[in-house]
Amino acid sequence: MVGGTLLAGCFTFGLTHVWSARSSSQLWKNLYRALKRDSTFLLPVPDSQSQPTLTAAGFFPPDTVTLSSLCSYVLRFTVLFACLSFIIRQDLIQSKGMSQLHAVSSCSSANLLFGGSKRDSARTYDVVRCTKKIDSQQLGVKVSEFHGLAIAQNIVNSGLTRENLAIRAALASDKEVITSSGADGKVLRKKLNKVVLAYSGGLDTSVIVPWLRENYGCEVVCFTADVGQGLQELEGLEQKAKASGACQLVVKDLQEEFVRDFIFPCLRAGAIYERKYLLGTSMARPVIAKAMVDAAKEVGADAVAHGCTGKGNDQVRFELTFFALNPELSVVAPWREWEITGREDAIEYAKKHNVPVPVTKKSIYSRDRNLWHLSHEGDILEDPANEPKEDMYMMSVDPKEAPDQPEYVKIGIVEGLPVSINGKELSPASLLTELNEIGGKHGIGRIDMVENRLVGMKSRGVYETPGGTILFTAARELESLTLDRETIQTKDFLALKYAELVYAGRWFDPLRESMDAFMKEISKTTTGSVTLKLYKGSVSVTGRESPNSLYRQDISSFENGEIYNQADAAGFIRLYGLPMRVRAMLEKGL
Repeated sequence: MVGGTLLAGCFTFGLTHVWSARSSSQLWKNLYRALKRDSTFLLPVPDSQSQPTLTAAGFFPPDTVTLSSLCSYVLRFTVLFACLSFIIRQDLIQSKGMSQLHAVSSCSSANLLFGGSKRDSARTYDVVRCTKKIDSQQLGVKVSEFHGLAIAQNIVNSGLTRENLAIRAALASDKEVITSSGADGKVLRKKLNKVVLAYSGGLDTSVIVPWLRENYGCEVVCFTADVGQGLQELEGLEQKAKASGACQLVVKDLQEEFVRDFIFPCLRAGAIYERKYLLGTSMARPVIAKAMVDAAKEVGADAVAHGCTGKGNDQVRFELTFFALNPELSVVAPWREWEITGREDAIEYAKKHNVPVPVTKKSIYSRDRNLWHLSHEGDILEDPANEPKEDMYMMSVDPKEAPDQPEYVKIGIVEGLPVSINGKELSPASLLTELNEIGGKHGIGRIDMVENRLVGMKSRGVYETPGGTILFTAARELESLTLDRETIQTKDFLALKYAELVYAGRWFDPLRESMDAFMKEISKTTTGSVTLKLYKGSVSVTGRESPNSLYRQDISSFENGEIYNQADAAGFIRLYGLPMRVRAMLEKGL
């Protein structure tokens, strides 16, 4: 019994060891035949018939075994199965990569629809649609966090070069299998269906289109917002977008919404960043990003993308808006991912992917223009000691060249928001457009400043904001009539935080929205008109009127009146100055 137990245990060990390597049933059949032909390898001839015998019943031909030969039997049996296990495992390691591919190819050829392939020297994509359901466990893959994308990576340990390594991905959502291979060994960063790209038609956004298709395997919908940057920047955009590989171009006129819902609330709040900056770009980014989220919903996109660099503020402004309005959207920022480092790299990439590059003179400045302002950065401006060149300005004339005669402008305001120019009521965008023309010809609104970017660095920028400068001056002057001292001080204090939130891209932050409700409430009485004189770069106030004015001429007059008795000032001064008087008495020992 002991010998039989040892024999059974040894056989079970060998069987389990080999079976764990997933050997086939055919292998076992062949092994049995070999053992049956030469059973003496395992069962030596007994040397004594008088000794107890054992029978390996059911596995081999019935023979007797002496107890003295049992150890030899066990040893030989174990060695045999160990050798077989080693050989089988080596064979499986070499063929492991093909086993998972076999699971995919189990779909009959009649059920495979090839979507074609797109090739370049760097990467190849083959799309295979399989009508047979593929189990992720059958593929031996692990579902990743990328919205149902399952990635099975098979690296065959048989001397394959890096260029020939392949990644096979199975899409559980639509039963697509995508193969990506390339000389750089990279894989799809994330499989996306459709991406809405903030598109300007320039070099950067033009090369982003094929880059998105190459790296994310997606369709690209280009989105352009008209925020007053000028018709010349919108011409030919559809042709450029489609030539770059986009499937669609969406253009939306956001000028009225931009001025009404973003610029005017900042104007009412008195929001100025670091004492100078009137937040032109900061206000434009959230309205564009908001429209992109709406466009993504309309076209069925699952992602949005922008061309902002990784060193600026705009990346934050775009992405915080995306997060606030649709946190389910994926966000792609190529400048933080790709290997393109400058204009020359971008041009080379464009040529490689047959993207038409406009042959135009590259501006030496980085500019951003909308209906509120025009910003200039870069080139000689990067040294704060350099004076800006006069030919840089585009919205305003040199104050020295402005008309020699001043121009008077009357701005009508209702509840803190401008509504008219010289008595003529205009829509928000039309009003600002006209003031830009008026202010620009008088050299109004030039600002040169060094600001603190959100990402931590300082940058120097020059801004032209002719219409905005006029409106800010008018709004503040009217408030001097309609708001009391404590309200103005509180408003000015909150305006600093309001500007900081807008600059940092937190337009849809509940804090800003709450502060905006406060600004709206305290501005209900700020209704009236302000007359301004524009002359060679300066804005001067010449008159203010309001039906809600807290200014009373009969009180403020130097003449004695019934409401204000000058003799009352003596008691007020004694009480108001009492803390200072007590301290002085203490210091003098009184």
